Amino acid sequence: MGENTVGQLQIYAVEEIGAVSAICIVRCLGGVIYPGQNLVTEPIAGSPAGEVQVSLDWIECYGRRVDFVDPPHSARVQFSGRGLSMLAKGVTISELDGNKMDVLPGINDIS
Repeated sequence: MGENTVGQLQIYAVEEIGAVSAICIVRCLGGVIYPGQNLVTEPIAGSPAGEVQVSLDWIECYGRRVDFVDPPHSARVQFSGRGLSMLAKGVTISELDGNKMDVLPGINDIS
């Protein structure tokens, strides 16, 4: 795996979904994913923007919080952002180019 590998997750299951956060089981397909990263889905039919941008709040493996997830591992994660209701099994989520997120109210205002 090279340094330029884009971090990418695929949703295996959505456990909980709320207005501002979603807990999912994911599989890491490439790169290394860390809490605090901003991610974007592939285009999703029915999503007003076509894609959903999320922030990764935490990663849990075997019941313990961890600092990263890499291939071929799976993890339980919490995403925050808008459009979370569009997340579903099979959706692929990748690092945003330069890890910059569009400025949307409430996305990064987690306190």
